[in-house]
Amino acid sequence: MADDKDKKKAAKPAKAAKPDAAPKAPKASKSKSEGGKGAVAVTEGRPQSLGKRARLREHYEVKVVPALMERFQYTSAMQVPRFQKIVVNMGVGDAITDAKHMDAAVNELTQITGQKPSVRRARKSIANFKLRENLPIGCMVTLRGARMYEFFDRLINIAIPSMRDFRGLSPRSFDGRGNYTFGITEHNIFKEIDIDKVMKLRGMDVTIVTSARTDEEGRELLKLMNMPFRQR
Repeated sequence: MADDKDKKKAAKPAKAAKPDAAPKAPKASKSKSEGGKGAVAVTEGRPQSLGKRARLREHYEVKVVPALMERFQYTSAMQVPRFQKIVVNMGVGDAITDAKHMDAAVNELTQITGQKPSVRRARKSIANFKLRENLPIGCMVTLRGARMYEFFDRLINIAIPSMRDFRGLSPRSFDGRGNYTFGITEHNIFKEIDIDKVMKLRGMDVTIVTSARTDEEGRELLKLMNMPFRQR
């Protein structure tokens, strides 16, 4: 009997090996926002190249670098100040009572910058403002590389001139280390925003971080990059 069982086991054909599974494409994470109808699907993973160099990047290398080297007598091109990053910060105090405001702000900041922002939370509780620790109260984006130059191009050529009663930005808003910060009162100056779908007009702060060592170098860099400063 044992010999018959061994013969039956040996007669069974071997199973064919499974073919290698094809790699799965990255999933697009859908926003859970109900307030912002113009939600943007953000693909998970590292950001891809734009395919060509930004216009202002070429302007910086061709015209700005030689002008700054002549102005400040630099001995090397590595000493020339440059943009390091642009930080866009939007406060959302309404999110304390209604989380839909935070979802809408995240979607709108994603449309403006082309990059999904990080949600900022309260560090401590403040009873007078009905604020509890770790509650979401804002969102921010840090732009570098090609996205930074593309955003700066749209900022100075389209968005800032669309401000109401705009007469130029203050040339004094430097922090002493060559970094420049200014505020925007209404975020609908960006053409990516559909005003009919906005829950509430919000302000934002934009900080341009440079490698300049002094405010004079930073101011000259921004002037050559066509920053619309107020004329005295």
